[in-house]
Amino acid sequence: MMAREQHLLLGPAAPAAAPARPYAGLHRHRRWLVPLVALLLLGQMAAAMVTTAVQQTPTIDEPVYVATATDYLHEHRIRYNPEHPPLGKLLIEAGVAVADPHYDPSYPGTQGDVGRHLLYESGNDPGRLMLWARLPVIVLTLLFGLVVFACARDLTRRAGEPAGMDGELAGTAGGLTGTAGGLVALALYTVTPDVVAHGSLATLDMPVTGFVLTSVWLLWRARRRPGLYLPPAGVALGAAVATKMSALPAVPVLTALAAVSAAVASAGAGRRRRVLTALAAAGGLALVAVAVVWVSYLAVDPRLRFSPAEPVPALHGLRGTLVGLLPLPPAYRAGMRVQFGLEDYPWQGYLFGHVYTGRRWYYLPAALLVKTPLGLLALGAAGAVAVVALRRLRAAAPYLLLPPAVLLAAAMTGSREFGTRYALCVPVFLAVTAAWVPAFMPAFIPARAPWPRPWPWWRRRWRWAAAVTAVLVLWTAVSSLRAFPYYLPYASEAFGGPAHTHRLLHDSNVDWGQDLGRLADRLRRDDPGERVWLVYKGSGVPSYYGIRAADPRHVPPDRVHGLLVVSDSAVAKASGRLAELIASSHPVGDVGYSITLYRR
Repeated sequence: MMAREQHLLLGPAAPAAAPARPYAGLHRHRRWLVPLVALLLLGQMAAAMVTTAVQQTPTIDEPVYVATATDYLHEHRIRYNPEHPPLGKLLIEAGVAVADPHYDPSYPGTQGDVGRHLLYESGNDPGRLMLWARLPVIVLTLLFGLVVFACARDLTRRAGEPAGMDGELAGTAGGLTGTAGGLVALALYTVTPDVVAHGSLATLDMPVTGFVLTSVWLLWRARRRPGLYLPPAGVALGAAVATKMSALPAVPVLTALAAVSAAVASAGAGRRRRVLTALAAAGGLALVAVAVVWVSYLAVDPRLRFSPAEPVPALHGLRGTLVGLLPLPPAYRAGMRVQFGLEDYPWQGYLFGHVYTGRRWYYLPAALLVKTPLGLLALGAAGAVAVVALRRLRAAAPYLLLPPAVLLAAAMTGSREFGTRYALCVPVFLAVTAAWVPAFMPAFIPARAPWPRPWPWWRRRWRWAAAVTAVLVLWTAVSSLRAFPYYLPYASEAFGGPAHTHRLLHDSNVDWGQDLGRLADRLRRDDPGERVWLVYKGSGVPSYYGIRAADPRHVPPDRVHGLLVVSDSAVAKASGRLAELIASSHPVGDVGYSITLYRR
């Protein structure tokens, strides 16, 4: 009997070998099925982003970036928006070049003034110009979707190779687990409202997040082939730092991860050689990143001229000394001084119905809790627990958890509490972390399990994990679909959905000036000839869209009759005369969940 069992387990022609390939059919079809599913997911995301980009008028920050990109195109100088490095605006410039707007480089004023002049006073079509400016960011966001898939697949592949399984079967199981994890991460990424919202705007938040994730993925791959993957990881890190200065806290984290990857790759060498290799990898990554920053400035102006249109504040003390020591272009260091000056300003915030001045350390975690889909939160949290708790998965924990944690912690120290866009890395990395959920069951199989005996048990547990994952992904997709095409004011069902976001948060979480065009359409359709009073928060010009309105704060309250239209950020922080006007009116509707209409 024992001999027969041994023959069934080890014999090359034993009948028991059949269960060892329970997913052989799926493995055969994976070559065409996986690209098809990925294409469908990215296709629906592209449709959502393009629709949003077409329908939304310029948000508050976009005219500044578009004007700066236009100045790069025509004048090749660093003049406007020094607080952000040029790479992100060079990407926007690619779309601006196609639109070919008329531009007056001698127009005086602040960067905001120049942006409004370019869009509304220079004979350009602002809708066409903004669409072309947004398209490069849309394309880049879709490409980052491929990075999300590849990163999740590579990180989870090893988790699907249970110890004790033969090499071929282990490779098949690992490949299927990695593919499943990659598709889960990609599905969550493509339907996350914050990703779709900011991926469809000509802003810098989505590009910097994607570049950081790309660097993390390449650093993970460098654990096996450091010579091939460390240089592009440094390029991706440099691209993040050259897009937005908020990526700087990630530099020490990723350089440390580069050292770890190099040390793992040289595990067979002596201790001294491993240490030297790790130090060389960390230093090389930092040098490549610095070089990319310099190249981005040289791409704008090879002579590195810097003539800021607005004064750059001085920076004293330890911060000034540290900024002066950075091996970065003078314009970059000047931009850091501008950033520190903005952080020192006493900004007004709004959270859960309360207006305050200053900083609340818990603002970003609370805002992320409101604006992250519940399915993504559940899957991301489960994946984070798994990667920390299970020894076989723990090697990936620093790569997945440290970068977003450090970037979130750095953003929480800021005083500009205007939206979750400052922590967009959190939902993106949560999507990748969620890929570990399909890898739960293989990771729990004991190392000495006799094969193929555990296969039926494993398949049952795998199916449960797959079913729960599918339900949560579908829940996230339905929640996102219900918000279409109003992604900026999204809130999860636990907080009442997009219609209630303005009662909890403000600014780019809800109302970033994006619905001025929709307001004009609503007034023409439903209230033609109505007397309109408008308090609008944004960079758009109401009269351009045919809105004839007066500011109710500049006349006595008894003269304000008709339709009172107020941006929800202004409603949230209303005081004095505006608060009295709102209190004595009754709401009659809203536009895009970001502008409220009252009747007086």
